[in-house]
Amino acid sequence: MIAPRLSPLAFIALALALMAGCESTSGLSGTIEIDGSSTVFPITEAMAEEFSLEHRGVRVTVGVSGTGGGFKRFCAGEIDISNASRPIKPSEIEECAANSIDFVEIPVAFDGLSVVVNNENEFVDALTVAELNAIWRPENPVDLWSELRTEWPNEKIKLFGPDVDSGTFDYFTEVINGKAGAIRADFTMSADDNVLVIGVAGEEFGLGYFGFSFFTNNRDLLRAVPIDGGAGPVMPEHTTINNGSYSPLSRPLFLYVATPSLTDPAVVEFIEFYLTIGRALVDSPEIGYVRLPDDLYDVIRRRVAAGLTGSPIAEASHEDDLLELYEAGLPPAEPASIQP
Repeated sequence: MIAPRLSPLAFIALALALMAGCESTSGLSGTIEIDGSSTVFPITEAMAEEFSLEHRGVRVTVGVSGTGGGFKRFCAGEIDISNASRPIKPSEIEECAANSIDFVEIPVAFDGLSVVVNNENEFVDALTVAELNAIWRPENPVDLWSELRTEWPNEKIKLFGPDVDSGTFDYFTEVINGKAGAIRADFTMSADDNVLVIGVAGEEFGLGYFGFSFFTNNRDLLRAVPIDGGAGPVMPEHTTINNGSYSPLSRPLFLYVATPSLTDPAVVEFIEFYLTIGRALVDSPEIGYVRLPDDLYDVIRRRVAAGLTGSPIAEASHEDDLLELYEAGLPPAEPASIQP
């Protein structure tokens, strides 16, 4: 089910702006407030920097309070856009509705949660999902590497992971431990993924997890572990994340945009930039995530222009085919309106 559309007058203006593509709008001014996921932060920060080069009158602020923290501010009407590394939860949808906040859900990239060890660790060749569960489960977790495999060292596993406001935390605990939030208590947690990078890099027997970008930008300090989701060990790479074979740790990343903010020409132009010219930043060496298929970016632009609010992915039972999921409910396409 799709939530109610925006007012016709608001979306006439919005659709015209989106159809116009990324024409120069140097006369724009104002402030765009963004907060949320630390995983999505590098993408949105890069988008904001590039956007501001052309639109110097627009100030884009990007905070990092975690996906959960971002949604709290978003549903309270405090920010224009929420970065999210997981879909919005039913409880968060209810909170937004209680405050009369409608929103547009925008997938922007693919991520592969990367399980990493110290570069000095030469014995871990792969981990199964069952072994990850044994490490991170809340009841009777293993403490020593040798408890996983007898040939591994009799050394304590030093663990590092995102904090409880993180969408990465929610996603990882759900797919590995069967329930979002279910995890052992004795590990070093942080809302800053760079702190986790430094933690694992400083512990010979350390292990942690975070977004793919933070691994790709720290290959000199960390080694990613191939994960066996049932079809053999698979490394997190652009190809395996894009085709879903890096399972179950591949996932989409999102923006959520408050519909009142889409009456602001600066916000409209920023979203258009994000989904057109800016998409090339997603898989740039500096960012290191995985770009969505061009067809999906174009479908998302059509959804924004059509004023389709709500969360298709939160209401669906699967995420196997995002293109099909987001095409549902779209009006007939106007060819000129979906050109990148």
